Amino acid sequence: MGLDKKNEDYLLMYDSVKALLEGEQDWIANLANTSALLYLHLENVNWVGFYLLKEGELVLGPFQGKPACIRIEVGSGVCGTAVKEKKTIIVDNVDQFNGHIACDTASKSEIVIPLIKNGEIIGVLDIDSPLQNNFNEVDRIYLEKMARYLIKASNI
Repeated sequence: MGLDKKNEDYLLMYDSVKALLEGEQDWIANLANTSALLYLHLENVNWVGFYLLKEGELVLGPFQGKPACIRIEVGSGVCGTAVKEKKTIIVDNVDQFNGHIACDTASKSEIVIPLIKNGEIIGVLDIDSPLQNNFNEVDRIYLEKMARYLIKASNI
């Protein structure tokens, strides 16, 4: 997919997320609808979901895809590493990521976006693909923007 097409697709997805969440402040409902919308519209993904930080560990939240790992320690796997490092992580080949947690062996690349409210991480958005090298800076920019909007729109 060309970058122009990818940018256009993300602009439409962002507008769709805004419309979907308009007037709704329930955190779990907004997470559920956002994961469903991203799962339907992102190309080459096999899992889209959220892990929420509870009592020092990530706990599975709303998602789309196969059943997943329920709890992830901060610092473990891609999700836990994103929390520990407080930044988005793009993994082109999960088999080369030291400590990768394989909830679905079909996943070959991954992007994890921390959810940050008032400077504190409250969870992550995790997206997996069955293709290597599926995510890039365009994904990072727009998914971070959607994450910020999701937090702003929700009552947490």
